[in-house]
Amino acid sequence: MAQALEQDPDFDVILGMGTKEPRVALERAEFVRSDQAYSILSRIVRATHVDTIIHTFVITNTSEASNRTLHETNVIGTMNLLAAAGQRGSLVRQVVVKSSSTVYGATENDPVWFREETPRSKSVRSRLERSLIDVEQLVKDFAEDNPATVVSMVRCANVLGSEIVTPLSSNLARKFAPVIDGFDPLVQFVHESDVVECLLHLTRKRIPGLYNLAGDGKIPWSEVLGICGTKAIRLPAYGTMNIASILVHLGLIHFTPEMEPLLRYGRGVDTTRIKRTGFEPRYTTAGTVRNFIKAMRLARNMGKEPPSYTFEQDIEQFFRHSPAVVRS
Repeated sequence: MAQALEQDPDFDVILGMGTKEPRVALERAEFVRSDQAYSILSRIVRATHVDTIIHTFVITNTSEASNRTLHETNVIGTMNLLAAAGQRGSLVRQVVVKSSSTVYGATENDPVWFREETPRSKSVRSRLERSLIDVEQLVKDFAEDNPATVVSMVRCANVLGSEIVTPLSSNLARKFAPVIDGFDPLVQFVHESDVVECLLHLTRKRIPGLYNLAGDGKIPWSEVLGICGTKAIRLPAYGTMNIASILVHLGLIHFTPEMEPLLRYGRGVDTTRIKRTGFEPRYTTAGTVRNFIKAMRLARNMGKEPPSYTFEQDIEQFFRHSPAVVRS
């Protein structure tokens, strides 16, 4: 996201925050390390006079997050972020938040397509769903309390790409992926680059509102596995999580509680509203899957990957500020 912002000269000052150092080289963006609750953000907003905040640090992968981490990052982190944006003297006039279509859940009573105003068919089933619903309520309350601030939120379908790791992408990049006996759900994906471009679109044009984002179409899970050349590991329709946990322990698959209903009933979101703003995803759902597995195969064929970028503060400061560096 920061790299994309750097390419736009309209963004003259770019500040990134996170719990881990950047994995890519940044040319103009400054990076500040923070805890998962964004406790330092209030000071940064006051000191820098930033006018826009893009919030993408919301956990949607619970395989590596405890209940406490999930709550502190998603709920407390968002609460602190919005408090910083709305504090007295703040110049923040735009907040863009990346959410997930997981808020809709997945049940046998779901509509074919969820529109942004469509309620859930059943009550919350997982801790991730609960945390995302809490995050969205915080954002909604902030928008109502701060009518002068442009507030946008994007509910992304399952994201695939070479730079993002999710339980679904981990399974598709392996030899085996889970399938629940008796079910072949229709699923939806969005390419990671389309997520970035959509957030940039809303930011540049200062468009408020809640939007679904996904590649056009839905495809059966079995077809996804076929495109990726991944073999199915069948899980029983009853006692699914018990068997899945054994396979996870053996390192054969990735499986999270929110994956079970998705691999039973699937989910689809209507993207008419975001298209009416002038944004059109580059990749369809099927195209997203094909692009993802093409990138994975290319990485395998190339063998060992080159060393990843490592952020080092003193080196970054040298290249940015030293008079010895020749500026073009």
